[in-house]
Amino acid sequence: MSDQQAYEPRKNVVVAIDGLAASGKGTVARLCAQRFGYAHLDTGLLYRAVAAKVVDRGADPADPATQDLAIAAAGGLTLMDLQRADLRDARTGAAASYVAAYGAVRAKLLDYQREFALKPPGGARGAVLDGRDIGTVVCPDADVKLFVVARPEVRAHRRCLELRGRGFEADPKQVEADLVARDERDRTRAESPMTQAADAILLDTSDLSIDASIDEASSIILRHIGADNTTA
Repeated sequence: MSDQQAYEPRKNVVVAIDGLAASGKGTVARLCAQRFGYAHLDTGLLYRAVAAKVVDRGADPADPATQDLAIAAAGGLTLMDLQRADLRDARTGAAASYVAAYGAVRAKLLDYQREFALKPPGGARGAVLDGRDIGTVVCPDADVKLFVVARPEVRAHRRCLELRGRGFEADPKQVEADLVARDERDRTRAESPMTQAADAILLDTSDLSIDASIDEASSIILRHIGADNTTA
């Protein structure tokens, strides 16, 4: 939280879920939020939307010369931008990791994320945010922090199923290579690198079904916040 927000009394619960690409963190976050009656924000969509707008302009997000264009896109995001059908495809995901490395882009989107956590929409009693730096940068004072991982081949299989389900071609070996490369970029970037917060609980979903992953994450959350802080 920013200094002002950190000292403002917070009445709602904040759950920070970070992790590797295609590890299941988004599904865990979304379904846990539904289970507890909390608001959910997939922060990766913000960066994907910025990347998509850069690509729309015919620019290459991997080229540092596009930084100003990415900053302008981040400053002009609308709700409609977050509803684009192409935000979940592999190309946009790869492009997002480039624009997310720009400090000015992250600064533009940071206040939006923190405001969501501090004042969840719809009067929800809690907020679940998932991304790459929620527990370390966006919400370091979150009530619960999870870091979700899975083996590379498992993540590639899941992403292929997801892509094929939406009508996209997907080669498992290429998808795995792209995921590993994206994680490496996010781990080594200068601005807000992806890392497990010291107080985050590791959740390995490699051998867990979706239901088992949600149950495990829910149990962890409940142990930290208590049943009185849910609407489930």
